[in-house]
Amino acid sequence: MLAILEENPRLIAALTAGLSEARLAKTPVLGVWSINDVLSHIRSVCDARGEFMRLMLAEPRPTLRASDPRAGQKRGSYGEFASSFRAFRRQRASLLRFLKALPRRSWSRTAVITGGGPPRERTVLFYAQWLAGHERAHVRQLTRALRHDE
Repeated sequence: MLAILEENPRLIAALTAGLSEARLAKTPVLGVWSINDVLSHIRSVCDARGEFMRLMLAEPRPTLRASDPRAGQKRGSYGEFASSFRAFRRQRASLLRFLKALPRRSWSRTAVITGGGPPRERTVLFYAQWLAGHERAHVRQLTRALRHDE
């Protein structure tokens, strides 16, 4: 999971190297989403779920309200691809430092998550694994879109 979280920014960099801002803003990936939109989505999700993990360690078993990261994506100022990608790399480096420093017992820290259905208990490990898998799926979508676009 940590290897995937480390690898995803490198894969996105390799996939998008040399592409113009216009192409990054227009290449369709998910219907109406562009490559830049996918990066904004990945960042928004990482903002939200990364904050959950930090809050789980800040207090015992907090109750956290899930929100749709797409709403944060729309509100966020993720900007054009190059600056957004630099911010994503900084965000990822910070998250990896945080996760790699966790003692084993911290991975099982929990929170009660409300919103979007019945309350559920989640762990730090759950969110780290989920984040890695979620991003991996979007990296695959970018790969397919760019291969199809060639």
